Amino acid sequence: MKHFLAHPDRLAGLLFVLFGAGFAIGAGAYDMGTAAQMGPGFYPRLLGGLLVLLGIAIFVTAQGKDAPGIAGRLPWRALLAVCAGVAVFGLSLECLGLFIASVLLVGVSSLGQPGRRWGEVALSALVLALLACAVFAWGLKLPLPVWPKFG
Repeated sequence: MKHFLAHPDRLAGLLFVLFGAGFAIGAGAYDMGTAAQMGPGFYPRLLGGLLVLLGIAIFVTAQGKDAPGIAGRLPWRALLAVCAGVAVFGLSLECLGLFIASVLLVGVSSLGQPGRRWGEVALSALVLALLACAVFAWGLKLPLPVWPKFG
């Protein structure tokens, strides 16, 4: 007999429910407000509740499905590459700036995909880096260095 949570959709649904409930409960310390005068706890509770509902829907729709366990099918190479990309981004953001750190994020993360095309990776990295700078540094005016500081 297979483990009950061996189906990826069941596990995903359960994780959605747990994260949604965590956010909704965590927002309990903030004032909810009203729909006209929203408090700081309004959106976290609303989104947490929606995440719980989505998780329940995913879990229920997976009930009739039968699939092999996910442990043998986990794409370990891709998982490690994405984690390494995020780590490289976090470690290089201050010294290299948002643009170069974003390019490195895409480049390192792409190492997890077999058969990648370096031209597509370069184009994706360039577009993502420009969007990150446009949204976070220039649009939202977050205090992030865009370029490396020399000298």
